[in-house]
Amino acid sequence: MDVNQAKQEHLLALKVMRLTKPTLFTNLPATCEDRDLPGDLFGQLMRQDPSTIKGAETLMLGEMLTLPQNFGNIFLGETFSSYISVHNDSSQVVKDILVKADLQTSSQRLNLSASNSAVAELKPECCIDDVIHHEVKEIGTHILVCAVSYTTQQGEKLYFRKFFKFQVLKPLDVKTKFYNAESDLSSVTDEVFLEAQIQNITTSPMFMEKVSLEPSMMYNVTELNTVTQVDKGESTFGKMSYLQPMDTRQYLYCLKPKPEYAEKAGIIKGVTVIGKLDIVWKTNLGERGRLQTSQLQRMAPGYGDIRLSLDLIPDTVNLEEPFDIICKITNCSERTMDLVLEMCNTSSIHWCGISGRQLGKLSPGAFLSLPLTVLSSVQGLQSISGLRLTDTFLKRTYEYDDIAQVCVVCPFTSNEC
Repeated sequence: MDVNQAKQEHLLALKVMRLTKPTLFTNLPATCEDRDLPGDLFGQLMRQDPSTIKGAETLMLGEMLTLPQNFGNIFLGETFSSYISVHNDSSQVVKDILVKADLQTSSQRLNLSASNSAVAELKPECCIDDVIHHEVKEIGTHILVCAVSYTTQQGEKLYFRKFFKFQVLKPLDVKTKFYNAESDLSSVTDEVFLEAQIQNITTSPMFMEKVSLEPSMMYNVTELNTVTQVDKGESTFGKMSYLQPMDTRQYLYCLKPKPEYAEKAGIIKGVTVIGKLDIVWKTNLGERGRLQTSQLQRMAPGYGDIRLSLDLIPDTVNLEEPFDIICKITNCSERTMDLVLEMCNTSSIHWCGISGRQLGKLSPGAFLSLPLTVLSSVQGLQSISGLRLTDTFLKRTYEYDDIAQVCVVCPFTSNEC
């Protein structure tokens, strides 16, 4: 770990050690037959071993705590703790001792010293101890820089540093997906569904204490990660929320724009900030880790100058029988439009009514409800298509196909059809 030793002989000695919790040690039993050369020797040793269970020495693997044998891994979101000790190895009193500990990353340098004031004097065989803590928030190479300055009895001021390098690894792989949907056909605000895929890329299991979405000021959020039908508040992942190495979980959230931020047209345009994920976990012996993603951004769907949606459409209709739908036409532009409606028949969908009729002027952000009548001449799942809206001011035509789908069935028996 030490990459730079002091070349000058100093009166003080610096030691830096990482503070970690012990690890679990698994006892592997060795057995043999009584008639073999060792006889019952292995059995006696296992019965005397405090890590085994009495009466089941060869069946159960006892576990004990053992001290860390190496520096170990440090993961993003965990707390790095280190013990710093400055010992006076000389036979003289040292004065004005100042110990500084800085953590240098690729983007910044942080002062981790608990105290920046100098110690007046340090007698022989005495030491100055300090414990530093830092929540790791960057991936990559970190360098702990420990600097010691002091004054000898002769008034000479001396100074030395030591550098300790370690790598911070990524514990989780987080992927997000956005899905745009409308809460219902009569709603004027669009809902956004966020799917978060979280994968444990460490070598040990994690206890997922909390995975939540902190929304931005523009949205309200609803978590969809509980099974309310069976037991209110029960997690979809069960009571023991463990995530094994390389396993992935999917979390779902529903966000709805607040009324004061939704536009008159009921949509939020452009790139908007959704919020950030807050993830808290614990490892084997309760070591806590926490990660917050950067602000998640979502590109709102573009509807162009005019948005056409359906407020009412039946799920199933009869073959060659007219049925009613209600279209909602919204002016998403910043200018007033004078609209004309044209209805074009397709091979299966036929519009009932007058094509080319005037709808009148529609101001920016306003909408109108348009009832229409349709019939289908073909069975099966049919697509509602063939509407055209023309703005007479700019002589621009907007085409709308595959607006929705409807199931067309025959009301008679198959032979009669």
